[in-house]
Amino acid sequence: MSPTDANPVPLLYESHMHTPLCKHAEGLPGDYAAVAAEKGLRGIIVTCHSPMPGGYSANVRMAPEELPAYLEMIDAAAETWADTLEVLPGLESDYVPGMEKWLENLHRQADFHHVLGSVHPFVPEFRKRFFTGDRFAYQQLYFTHLAEAAETGLFDTLAHPDLIKNEFPDEWDLDALMPHIAECLDRIAATGCAMELNTSGLGKRLPEMNPAPRILSEMLIRGIPVVLGADAHRPARVADQFPEALRLLQSLGYRNVSIFRERIRREIPVAAALGSLQASLPGNAGRIASPAAN
Repeated sequence: MSPTDANPVPLLYESHMHTPLCKHAEGLPGDYAAVAAEKGLRGIIVTCHSPMPGGYSANVRMAPEELPAYLEMIDAAAETWADTLEVLPGLESDYVPGMEKWLENLHRQADFHHVLGSVHPFVPEFRKRFFTGDRFAYQQLYFTHLAEAAETGLFDTLAHPDLIKNEFPDEWDLDALMPHIAECLDRIAATGCAMELNTSGLGKRLPEMNPAPRILSEMLIRGIPVVLGADAHRPARVADQFPEALRLLQSLGYRNVSIFRERIRREIPVAAALGSLQASLPGNAGRIASPAAN
């Protein structure tokens, strides 16, 4: 594929997407791959919600015994799309203190390419254990847990890293939280862990990407890498708002965005990443044909 404006070289991956095994997503990996091809991506990394022990939040994730089926559905899509784009296995694993050994063993069970670390403050089991009624303290604890997650070394990227703002949106005071967030970002930066710019935040109760621009600016100061993800729970959302996310990063002074393959981080210039998405602009859809049509 020649690197022309009309036919740009694919560079980016959708690095955060799900499958029906999490019980709140639709579409198989091949369906997501079809949209990724239309949008000029190099590939997708499937990162469905990981199994957890003891039935933890079992209503929103695959069961441990379903992991082989998860990997098989990714392999099937990878074979179908092998001549067009990459379909790679990953995971979105919840960080919960005390479950580190479980996750360490889980992450060894396959050759995952990208492991997201998430703190989900709305999960009933998490709230029951950590929410004392003090909403500000709960918001602070969320960022403390992000820092702890990075320090475990279990994760490549921290997902949607200010998700907590949607838990109590009327009581979100970023000015008040920033001193604590800054301390946590210092800890994260020391680990080398990346952080996600998650475009799905635009559809949440506080409609902005996760994290907010101010947090992104603090991440840039500390040299924390950024990975794009749309958190797609249906195929149509693959790479949703990626051009807007890249322009936001560019406006804040970012020169590079990161991707992961084989759990190794690689940097892509933001300008090149933007150019690679020309196929997703109006009037340019359908640049890559579905394997079924070949």
